[in-house]
Amino acid sequence: MNLSTPVEEIPRVGPQYQKRLKRLGIKTVRDLLFHFPHRYDDFSNLIPIAKAEPGGTFCFQGEILEVKNIYTFRRRMVLTQATLGDETGKLKVIWFNQPYLVNTFKKGDYVCLAGKITKKNGSKYLSNPIYEKIPADLRFNAELTHTGRLVPVYPETEGLSSKWLRFITRPILTTLKNQIPDSLPEKIRRKYNFLPLETAIWQIHFPDSLKLADEAKKRFAFEELFELSLFILKERMKLNKEKAVPVPLNLKLIKKFVESLPFKLTDAQKKSAWQILKDLEKPKPMNRLLEGDVGSGKTVVAAMAALNVAKTNQQTAFMAPTEILAKQHFKTISGLLKGFNVKIGLLTGKEKVNPPAGGVDILIGTHALIQDKVKFEKLALVIIDEQHRFGIEQRAKLITNNYKLKTSQKMIPHFLSMTATPIPRTLSLTIYGDLDLSVINELPKGRKKIITKIIQPKDKNGTYEFIRQQVKEGRQVFVICPRIEGRSTKYEEAKSDLRLLSWLEVKAVKDEYQKLSKEVFPDLKIGMLHGKMKTQEKEKIMKDFKAREIDILVSTSVVEVGVDIPNAAVMMIEGSEKFGLAQLHQFRGRVGRSDFQSFCFLFTDRPGIVTNRRLRALISCDDGFELAEKDLAIRGPGDFSGVRQWGIPDLTMDSLKDTFLVQSTRNAAKEILEDDPELKKYPLLQEKLGEFRKRIHLE
Repeated sequence: MNLSTPVEEIPRVGPQYQKRLKRLGIKTVRDLLFHFPHRYDDFSNLIPIAKAEPGGTFCFQGEILEVKNIYTFRRRMVLTQATLGDETGKLKVIWFNQPYLVNTFKKGDYVCLAGKITKKNGSKYLSNPIYEKIPADLRFNAELTHTGRLVPVYPETEGLSSKWLRFITRPILTTLKNQIPDSLPEKIRRKYNFLPLETAIWQIHFPDSLKLADEAKKRFAFEELFELSLFILKERMKLNKEKAVPVPLNLKLIKKFVESLPFKLTDAQKKSAWQILKDLEKPKPMNRLLEGDVGSGKTVVAAMAALNVAKTNQQTAFMAPTEILAKQHFKTISGLLKGFNVKIGLLTGKEKVNPPAGGVDILIGTHALIQDKVKFEKLALVIIDEQHRFGIEQRAKLITNNYKLKTSQKMIPHFLSMTATPIPRTLSLTIYGDLDLSVINELPKGRKKIITKIIQPKDKNGTYEFIRQQVKEGRQVFVICPRIEGRSTKYEEAKSDLRLLSWLEVKAVKDEYQKLSKEVFPDLKIGMLHGKMKTQEKEKIMKDFKAREIDILVSTSVVEVGVDIPNAAVMMIEGSEKFGLAQLHQFRGRVGRSDFQSFCFLFTDRPGIVTNRRLRALISCDDGFELAEKDLAIRGPGDFSGVRQWGIPDLTMDSLKDTFLVQSTRNAAKEILEDDPELKKYPLLQEKLGEFRKRIHLE
């Protein structure tokens, strides 16, 4: 057996367990060994039976003196009752509704039990303890796995417990811990005083102390972030070697465009536009991320860059994640550039508007833009909306054999990514570290502050009446449903089955739609939108909503609600505790786009202290960047769009909150690359980065 051995070949792992392991992303022995615990149960407090007292968790070793099942008809329960004895006394032990244990234990078995002492009617007993049988010949020096120590608790799935994972992992780890190649450079390991790999891998699974477990976690978190930083920095180095077509800044044209706008640009918009336009002048590809809250005016800045490119006889490809958003951008940019004699085309999966790619200045579309049949002649700028990762490989698809320039060298287009999710500093340093950053951190003048309220179950009906009144006054309403109603078994399955996840989202929206249209607002026009609908259905719903033929639109959280509806003044979010602050803030930004006072109602069925504290942050703060930092601290980076898709382990995800650690890994990566840009001295690290490239998603 070695690290690449598939789980199918691991002894004692049958077909059912193979399926369950794969639900956790465990396909090989290496995946199993690097499936780390997320916490530890402290069962190390081993005491004699004579000292057993209520309070705290204790561990006892002794002999099973008797064991039997007792049926309690009044409570309809089976109690498995045993007596445990050691040299200091006897202790009653009770397990609830586990009748099979009467066959697990036999009189005379030597065991270790861990649990809490309960006192009732004057007598003490050990309640529902964790158990571990000890071979007779190892009574006094057994290597315990499930009791008598710090016990690892792993991320689980249905039918796959931490106890089973411990049982299967320990013997494999014992055999292979000294055979795992260490790709972390020795000088980096020594500089930061990290544990050697063979020590760290053992201590993270079966630690001798919490201090050693913590040291092991730090080492592995550093290692993964270090590789991520190396990968990002190497991508930047790779891009810096490429050539791009310089696009001279036409200042007269840009001034004319700004003067033609029916509104005044904010200072942040002006600064971001200047950074982008100056980047375009360089002979190397721009690689920039433009971030700003919903409604901050990113599209205007992008249109300015595309106009400047068009007037140098070059082309721009503008890609949006959905057909509805592509059409919105087509309409918006066509309006902004009216009168500038710019040819604009639209290309989605099912339709084509205006000339083909070769005859347009700006082609707006979905992923249809990177089809082989789409031919650009002079592509100089690629703009991507809400897809943070778009690597060189994908960009290369936009450069076809028809690319006609007066040069023999292949040119890489300039690249601008846009996002409405404000990204915290630690994520910017790592996940988006190869992108230069432009930030629009102010909203257009005159926008009213959106009134945000947490709505407890008892206040729902009053809020519904308020919403009805808003509709009577001519306003419209968004209703966002949580992805899933509760954390069911199906949710665990859905995490690894996108079709099931999508079905559960649709179910949640359909349930809410039925409730609102039949019970709450039977007198109003209710619409429903979700990702399973056909494109034509979705377009009709959005068209009707924009035309005010729908009063209330019920939607999932993941579909195209970014379409600008100035008349929408109420955002109602069901199960708001299930969303992160950054996501809630984005939803809130869908309203408040006109002169009307707008409202955001956060419905919650779990009005606990923690939930209220988190949601109250939205009431006191309307700065997306501040909320993003709070969200990172509370929920972790996985909540941010695109980040979870990178396939980064939870341990590393959690470490992305640590600015010092992130900066340290980045400095270490720079140090290695300055000394050896091609990593020739580090073949293991080269190999690891190759695996890393395959594992992560660049889109």
